[in-house]
Amino acid sequence: MATLKFDEVPYEVVRNGLQRKIIHTDQLMTVLIDFTDGPWDQPEPKHYHPHEQTSYIAAGEIIFFCDGEEPQKLKSGDMFAVPPNVPHTIQLVSEAARLVDSFTPLREDFMK
Repeated sequence: MATLKFDEVPYEVVRNGLQRKIIHTDQLMTVLIDFTDGPWDQPEPKHYHPHEQTSYIAAGEIIFFCDGEEPQKLKSGDMFAVPPNVPHTIQLVSEAARLVDSFTPLREDFMK
């Protein structure tokens, strides 16, 4: 078992306005993502991956886009799930947002 305290885990800066912290086991990954560059005029480009994903909006507001579904405006406390290989993205509506994403299997592309 592993315990990580928030202040003991450094942020990884992905790009200006986007940083994350990661914890994982052998089969499950949780990623805390902080966006600070909103609101956005357009959604980010859609992407897909072979992982199952669930997301919890811990703070802020987004629009969630997922192929086969109508766009959904989501706020703090809302959640969404994405099956493997389904194109999806978000658009930040608020100035900042925090998402908590879980993936299985692990996102090897997120690991150093």
